[in-house]
Amino acid sequence: MLLLAGTGSASAHVKWFCAYDVAGQPRGLEQVLCADFEWLCALAIGCLMFGCLAEGTPLGTALLNALDRVTSRIRTDTELLVRCTLGFFLVSLWGLGGIILTPELKTDAAWISWLQLAMAACLIWRRAMPLTGLGIVFLFAYATSQYGVFHLADYPVFLGVAAYLILRGLDIEPYGVRPLDIVRWAAAVTLMWASVEKWAYPQWTHPLLAAKPGMTMGASPELFMQAAGVIEFTLAFALIWTPLVRRAAAIILAAIFISAVFEFGKVDAVGHSGIIVVLLGIAADDARRAVRVRDVVAAPAWYGGALASFLALYYLGHEVLFGTLSSLPVI
Repeated sequence: MLLLAGTGSASAHVKWFCAYDVAGQPRGLEQVLCADFEWLCALAIGCLMFGCLAEGTPLGTALLNALDRVTSRIRTDTELLVRCTLGFFLVSLWGLGGIILTPELKTDAAWISWLQLAMAACLIWRRAMPLTGLGIVFLFAYATSQYGVFHLADYPVFLGVAAYLILRGLDIEPYGVRPLDIVRWAAAVTLMWASVEKWAYPQWTHPLLAAKPGMTMGASPELFMQAAGVIEFTLAFALIWTPLVRRAAAIILAAIFISAVFEFGKVDAVGHSGIIVVLLGIAADDARRAVRVRDVVAAPAWYGGALASFLALYYLGHEVLFGTLSSLPVI
């Protein structure tokens, strides 16, 4: 919890505030998977298992009931909150100009700003929401053509939001899958990928830590970035786990993103507004299922599998696209 208290500023997207080079050589896996990293992951797995155990007790049921009561208004108005927040986001992008969906994706095409304003207008009418969703998909594809697949891998949450708008506007649930679940999975993937970037390129954040040394709470920049990445990965993984665990993770993540706004101002407020409202919707979601023993027992295996998968996807994907690794990493 002490580590968590100091990670708010690190949750500002480093590409918005510091120089970066996506095509540059990432830190070797043999450096990432050090003893500190392993201890942090073991602690994270212990917390995840404890959360699952607590959820199956009367205390867990009481916490879920309390969350249901406190978040009832958010749950009732989740769609309205998403529409209003995305409207604010898109109008802000139109006002700033020269941006495709997120602050570091710059463009000289003037029509993109006006398209984003039109997409905001479509959110006024529920039946027009799918047009905004299709607009987000189009802009995501356009940005991918300009900046590459690897760069846009930071933002699959946009596709999740687009799916939410399209499905809610058409009032359908394909194969019984709720639109909120789709955007929840997209948010989890986005944050797990972003946490790997903290381990692969910790040097991107060094200027930020030098300017704001209080962020590290006395820890070395190396340990701080490892901890920030593990915390973000664990909370993101928790978004796809059991109901109480994912709701608690959504609340903590939303608090971290909101706290970062006070450090970094309106750029961070605009850039993260979409994921913040999604996290609030997840925190208010009252869907439940019985927690089984296998949820607790399987947590380490699923967590480890997710961690290994994202590390492999990041490093192998980087090698395929940029060819920066001269040989397979030694672990």
